Amino acid sequence: MPIYEYRCEGCQTKFELLRSFSRADEPAECPTCRAVGARRLISAFACFSKSDGGATTAVGGGGCSGCSAGSCASCGH
Repeated sequence: MPIYEYRCEGCQTKFELLRSFSRADEPAECPTCRAVGARRLISAFACFSKSDGGATTAVGGGGCSGCSAGSCASCGH
């Protein structure tokens, strides 16, 4: 089961939940204020790969969706 990030509409708390894919977009209960209505956030992720020579490289994730090169002046990435 994947872990999803949510933000409470009321108190702005960010939290994670382990949920099935079919329930990912259902409103969630905030662990801080107990309001129901937290919405899922779009999360960036990265994974790392180690080459035979021992060098570590970032693979995928990061960057913003608006930049094809993963770098632009508008978001500072």
